[in-house]
Amino acid sequence: QVQLVESGGGLVQAGGSLRLSCAVSGRTFNTYAMGWFRQAPGKEREFVARITSTGGYTYYADSVKGRFTISRDNAKNTVYLQMNSLKPEDTAVYYCAADRKPSGAYNYWGQGTQVTVSS
Repeated sequence: QVQLVESGGGLVQAGGSLRLSCAVSGRTFNTYAMGWFRQAPGKEREFVARITSTGGYTYYADSVKGRFTISRDNAKNTVYLQMNSLKPEDTAVYYCAADRKPSGAYNYWGQGTQVTVSS
């Protein structure tokens, strides 16, 4: 079973930065597309960013474009989300997910890490 473990969340002031990490178990990480999602209290989970298996292509939600950067290190089985210029509306639990085919449907999910941005 593939396991995903997020880390790097915390409390930060508006305008600050955080880098989230997601460590993925198994030997086929380099075949997965990876994504980051978030869920704020009382809201549905929403897409944040996606990266292809080789890291050659990235995609972002309009709300984070220009502020967040998704990247990956296939040698370390890890995907990252660098978050700059954070806003209070970025407050949410952030989840990483793996798309193993890839098909756009995510098969494996982490447990989430809390990001809180104070104003």
